[in-house]
Amino acid sequence: MNFVLKTILEEVRIRVFWILICFSFTWFTCYWFSEEFIFLLAKPFLTLPYLDSSFICTQLTEALSTYVTTSLISCFYFLFPFLSYQIWCFLMPSCYEEQRKKYNKLFYLSGFCFFLFFFVTFIWIVPNVWHFLYKLSTTSTNLLIIKLQPKIFDYIMLTVRILFISSICSQVPVLVICLLESKGVKTFIKNRRFFIVFSLFTAALFTPPDIWCQIVVCLPIYLIIELTIFYALIIQVYKRQLAL
Repeated sequence: MNFVLKTILEEVRIRVFWILICFSFTWFTCYWFSEEFIFLLAKPFLTLPYLDSSFICTQLTEALSTYVTTSLISCFYFLFPFLSYQIWCFLMPSCYEEQRKKYNKLFYLSGFCFFLFFFVTFIWIVPNVWHFLYKLSTTSTNLLIIKLQPKIFDYIMLTVRILFISSICSQVPVLVICLLESKGVKTFIKNRRFFIVFSLFTAALFTPPDIWCQIVVCLPIYLIIELTIFYALIIQVYKRQLAL
């Protein structure tokens, strides 16, 4: 027992060491190219068909905070696949062959959903969000002039928040599939009201205190859950037909 525990602790120590090394190297690289990452995050705003697509800084340390925050967030996004791979390598040897196949499918599904939601959000959703917000920040009359001058740090944090919400939504199908396999479709359907509460709670936790923002986030999460349940029902009926 002591030998097994020592082996596990040694394995954990080695993997944590490599994760820290990779984190340090990745963060340094992201900080070195932090200006390029800020440009990528600001590109949806810069592509708006307006002349005043620029940013301002109102504090002396705001530029430094923007660079450090952007590099740290980019580091976590780049480090996430490596971290997932290390966890996968640590857990897979203790699983049976059927469990490995099931976990491999969930692992690939998680990665596919993550990158799909990320690119769709960055390419399509973020530009439309900023187009909508920019239109609201301009006036159509000369009686009152409102001119948007966004702060770079606020813009980066809002964009990252949108991407983070998208990343959470991308893992909802994986979570629902795991619950379906463990408790069954019928139990999942009977307790559907709890997932409505889960959608509302997630939207309230990760969005600004605005009812419209919470509705916009809550509806996609619950829609993804319903589509996953519908897909599970189709698979269940298909397996029953094959069994007959």
